[in-house]
Amino acid sequence: MPDMSFDLDAALSAMPRNRLEDMAAAGQTVREMLRILRKSGQNMVGQCLSNQGTFYELDHYPKGDVYDSETHSQYYYHAHRAGAGEHGHFHTFLRAAGMPAGIEPVPYAGKALRPAGKDALTHFVAVSMDRPGNPIRLFTTNRWVTDETFYRAEDVISLLDRFCIEMSYPCLATNRTLTALLRLFRPQIEALLLERDRTISAWQAERPKQDVYDNRELEVTSQIAIDIASQIEAVSAALAARTAA
Repeated sequence: MPDMSFDLDAALSAMPRNRLEDMAAAGQTVREMLRILRKSGQNMVGQCLSNQGTFYELDHYPKGDVYDSETHSQYYYHAHRAGAGEHGHFHTFLRAAGMPAGIEPVPYAGKALRPAGKDALTHFVAVSMDRPGNPIRLFTTNRWVTDETFYRAEDVISLLDRFCIEMSYPCLATNRTLTALLRLFRPQIEALLLERDRTISAWQAERPKQDVYDNRELEVTSQIAIDIASQIEAVSAALAARTAA
């Protein structure tokens, strides 16, 4: 799947000032946490794989996932996209206990057993990592990929600020970086989620007799390359322009 078309400058110009300030603060957190990891000879991926035994594709790392019982945010790292130019990727989630009242899953008449009730969860975005351990891409997936419950893009977007991992396990710097990445790249993630729903709707329209959410032919539903330094610079420029105006 080709990268989604995205105009960052236009997206930033439409962001309220408080959101830009939040993104700028997140950028500084990402930069500082990655600096600390590098200073220690570590990276985000290595911290998740440390003391986990042999690394196997598709297995979740660290074992048992990382789950914050206060925010109900969750993530894990794994690998299975050998041809995607990545080492592996983080999948990020929010469980039902962390959602406000009124957020309901999309209607579903298929046969797949979706997580429900307190076990329901939504997938935000996956963060691709290169072999040196740097974030290089964001992508969304079809429901079956992460066995999520599946919620409308607009509802998932409203939940983005609730993703927060405040734990020392497996690594505080990794957890703070992943949390901040979802804030720093907020415009791209919003666009990716909306594109995800458009992709799924288009596939369903072309295959009306199939369960699109369980269709193994549709895996990645939207994706975009990212660059931390460029994003921080663009956010800084947008804030400066807002101040000058």
